[in-house]
Amino acid sequence: MLKHLSIKDFVIVNRIELDFMPGFTVLTGETGAGKSILIDALMLALGERGDASQIRLGCERAEINVTFDICRLPGVLHWLDENDLQGDPDSCLMRRIIEANGRSRGYINGHAVTLQQLRSAGEYLLAIHSQHAHQSLLLKDAQRELLDAFSGCGDLARAVKTAYQNWQDCYQQRIAMERHAAESRDKREQLEWQLQELSALNFSLEEWQALQADHSRLSHVAALLTAAEMGVDVLSEGENAVLAQINTVNGQLQNLLEYDSQLKPITDLLDSAQIQLQESIYELRHYRQRLDLDPQVLQEIEQRLSTIHTTARKFRVTPEELPQLLGMVMHQLEMLGSNSDISHLQTREVAAQGEYYKQAKQLSAARQKASEAFSRQVSAAMQMIAMVGGEFSVALIPIEHGNANGLEQIEFQVAAHKGLPLRPLAKVASGGELSRISLAIQVITSKVGVVPTLIFDEVDVGIGGQVAEIVGNLLKKLGKERQVLCITHLPQVAATGDQQWQVVKSADKTESQQIVSQINILDKQERVEEIARMLGGVNITETTRQHAAEMLQSGLND
Repeated sequence: MLKHLSIKDFVIVNRIELDFMPGFTVLTGETGAGKSILIDALMLALGERGDASQIRLGCERAEINVTFDICRLPGVLHWLDENDLQGDPDSCLMRRIIEANGRSRGYINGHAVTLQQLRSAGEYLLAIHSQHAHQSLLLKDAQRELLDAFSGCGDLARAVKTAYQNWQDCYQQRIAMERHAAESRDKREQLEWQLQELSALNFSLEEWQALQADHSRLSHVAALLTAAEMGVDVLSEGENAVLAQINTVNGQLQNLLEYDSQLKPITDLLDSAQIQLQESIYELRHYRQRLDLDPQVLQEIEQRLSTIHTTARKFRVTPEELPQLLGMVMHQLEMLGSNSDISHLQTREVAAQGEYYKQAKQLSAARQKASEAFSRQVSAAMQMIAMVGGEFSVALIPIEHGNANGLEQIEFQVAAHKGLPLRPLAKVASGGELSRISLAIQVITSKVGVVPTLIFDEVDVGIGGQVAEIVGNLLKKLGKERQVLCITHLPQVAATGDQQWQVVKSADKTESQQIVSQINILDKQERVEEIARMLGGVNITETTRQHAAEMLQSGLND
C-alpha cells in the first residue's frame, strides 16, 4: 500500500509531503491547479522517463520519494531479495532525482537502480488507469491484454508468444537451408575435397621442423663425417693426440706435488680437462657412427618436402599455415552442416509447432472461460451505469494456424440497447457509452489484480448525474478491497470518497511570485465547500452548500 509521497521542486510544486490512507481517496481542484502532477510524480518515481523541463523554474533538481508498505506483498519481497535491494523489512522506498543538466538517478531502498528496475518494482505496487483508457479500449491489442489480465493468464500468453517465435525461427531456418541447398552442396563438395587433400598429407609443424633439420644434416653428411673423423684423430688417435699430451703433462705435475703444493689447483684443472676431453671424444665417435651416408634417405626426405611445398602452393599458403588451413576447413564444414541437417531442422520445427499448439490451446481454454465471466460482469455493470438492456460480449474469433498472440483474435462486442445485435465496440459505442463501458471494465479488471494501490486519473470524463453517483459508489466499494485514489471533476464521485484532498494553485512568497501547487487535506466542512464549488462554480449559495452537505452525508453513509 502507498504510505507516503514527498515531492520537491517538481513542475509547479515547491514541496509536498503526503501521508496516504487506506480506502477511497478523491483528489479535486480547479482545472489547471496541478492535480495530474501527483500522477506524473508517481509515474516518474516508478520508472517513467523524465527530463529537465519537469524541474521547477529556478531550481537545480527535482526529487520524488515514495514509500510503500509491503508487509503483505511476498512477491515484492521476493523480487527485492532476487535483485539484492533489501531495505526495511516492511517497507520499500523508491526515489527519483532529475538534475538540471538532464541526468536522472533512481534508487530503491537507497540502492542505485535502472529505470527498468524501477518499472519492474512498480508493477507489483501500483496501477494507474488513465483518462484516455477508453480510447485504447478500441485497439485489438488492448482488448486482448485486458482479457488476459482478467483471466490471470498473462504468463501463459507470454509463453505462447515465445513458443510461436521459436516455431517461426525453426521454420525460417529450414526454408533458408532448403533455398540454398544446391549452393550448400557445391560448397560442401569443395570443402570435402580440401579436407581429403589436407588429411591425406598428414602434415604437422613438428614433422616440418624435423624434415628441415634432417635435410640440412644429410645434405652435408660428407663434410660432417670428415670433421668428426679429424676431431677423433687429433684428440685421441693421432700420433700427437691432444689427450695423450695432456695426460703426460698432468702426470709430471702430479709427481712434483710433494715438492710444491701450489701445483694442486693446476692438476685439478687438468684432471677436469681430461674428463671433459674424454667425454667429447666419446660423443664424437658416437656421432660419427650415427651419420648415415645412404642417399636413399636423403631422396625420400626431399620427396616429402616437395610434396608439402606443392600442397602449400595449391592452397596458396605457406607450409607452416597448412595445419591452420585444415582446422578452418573442418570448422566451415561443421558450420555448413551435412545433408541430414534439413531433416534435423524439420524435426525441430515439428516439435516447436507442437509445443506452440499445446500452449496456445491451453490459453484458448483459459480465455474462453474468462470471456464468459468477463462478459457477464461487464453486462451487469452496464445496467448500473445508465445502459439498461445493454449487453457486452467477448468474441473469440479463430485465426487459421494461429499467431504470436494465440489461436484467436479477441474482439469486444456491445449492444447498447435491448434488442440490438452485438457489434464490434469500435463501430457502435458513442463517446459517452464508451467512457462508461471503459470505466466498468477498469473497475472489474482491477478487482482481479494483485496490485494493492489503484489510481484513476479522471476516468469519469463524459459521465454525470446519477451515473456519476453510481461510478463513485463503484470506486468506493473497490476501495474496501484496495487502496484507491481518484482524480475527479465530478461532485458525485468526490462525495463518495473516504477522504478528500484539494489541489490549489497560488503565487509563492518570493519576489518572482512563481505559481506553485499544493495539496490540502480537507475536513468535513471543507469538503462541503469544495463539493459546493464543484456543483455551483464561483458563486456558491447556501442552497448549493446544503446540496453538497447532503451529497457528502449520503456518500459517507453508503
